[in-house]
Amino acid sequence: MKQPEGKYAWTVKVGEKGQFVIPKEARDVFNIKPGDTLIVLADINRGIAIPPKNAFAHLMETIFNQNAPEEDKE
Repeated sequence: MKQPEGKYAWTVKVGEKGQFVIPKEARDVFNIKPGDTLIVLADINRGIAIPPKNAFAHLMETIFNQNAPEEDKE
């Protein structure tokens, strides 16, 4: 089965401490480096997601409303 372009799937094993290793290919694709901080999002019905770093920045901008228009100064 051919995977769609830009779509990936990997398997990982969870260790005794609940840790898993992000596969090297995934780290390369998403430019994940040692020491990077990742965000883990979870939905009880949809599962767990680890979005790429640029999505984290966008999420923070959205949450903190960085791009909100300034109020009129009249």
